[in-house]
Amino acid sequence: MLYNLSKARDTQTMLRLLSSEEDVLDVLDAGTTMRFLTAFSLFGDKPVVLTGTERMQQRPIKILVEALKKIGAKIKCQGEEGFPPLRVKPLENQKKNEIKIKGDVSSQYVSALLMIAPRLPEGLLLHLKGKVGSKPYIQMTLDMMRLFGVKANWTNNTIEIPSQEYLTYPYIVESDWSGASYWYSFVALADEAKLKLKGLRQKSLQGDIAIVHIMNRLGVMSTFEQDGVVLEKIPHQKEFEFDFSDCPDLAQTVAVVCGIKGIRCRMTGLESLRIKETDRIKALKKELKKFKVKLKEVEEGVWEVSSKFEPSADTIQIETYEDHRMAMAFAPISTKQPIEILDPEVVNKSYPSFWDHVELVTDPA
Repeated sequence: MLYNLSKARDTQTMLRLLSSEEDVLDVLDAGTTMRFLTAFSLFGDKPVVLTGTERMQQRPIKILVEALKKIGAKIKCQGEEGFPPLRVKPLENQKKNEIKIKGDVSSQYVSALLMIAPRLPEGLLLHLKGKVGSKPYIQMTLDMMRLFGVKANWTNNTIEIPSQEYLTYPYIVESDWSGASYWYSFVALADEAKLKLKGLRQKSLQGDIAIVHIMNRLGVMSTFEQDGVVLEKIPHQKEFEFDFSDCPDLAQTVAVVCGIKGIRCRMTGLESLRIKETDRIKALKKELKKFKVKLKEVEEGVWEVSSKFEPSADTIQIETYEDHRMAMAFAPISTKQPIEILDPEVVNKSYPSFWDHVELVTDPA
């Protein structure tokens, strides 16, 4: 039994589709669900079609599909090659138990393969090619699998998982560090603030706990207590440099904080932002420009945030590009000047109570 499951649309979509008996499974805009279900569907009792929104059908999945085909999967792209919708048939025979996959595109491709590996008749020996991005997410997958009885070995860029059975145990799901990052941003940008976030663990499996160390340099101190973490303002650094390869979902939040606070910032490891819910680099550049903040690629793969931000009385509208993280990353600017988030419901994807919590924090009375 799982406890403390999120009410986010992505989570609820996954739960709904896991129990669905339909032939067509619509993941909506849930990229994680698309990737994980593509692999999981190999163990169904009938062929299924995996589809999603227009944007989902523009998000590449070729690398995962090709890896699964090498194992023995029969998957067909029903539209453009390498993109959803996908028709997936149950696995009949495992052709190979040793495959290679690029490690710097999406950790979710890797996690999808790892989670099905114990169910494969011959297990899986997975070689990660080149630079490995989002390593904490891969490690989190393996750690969670170990909690449910799976033995795995990760040496250098090779992960070995023998064929074995998952065990079942009750588990309390930890609160989300990605969602917590926006409250760090509120504290960083507010004139005065002290905030407690409950349900977060100092010893976390989540890669986005990196926000604790990042924000310590950007003006927020974290004090862990038994039931959560307390955030308080402290002085910030004038310059900041960070490689987001292991935690790309934090990049938007950090870019906004640095831009509004006038912290000179250099960011690397942003490659995967191009294939998220939107092209997040392009979206960030456009929306930050409204606040006289520049996001510029100063050399290949190196992005610099520079700022001439001055608060104004004018209300500035923020486009979300159907991306939940755009809405939440820019929301804390409301501590400095009037803004309007267009399509605020987009946060339902990952954090449906976000605006209720914003109201609670900004108007606690």
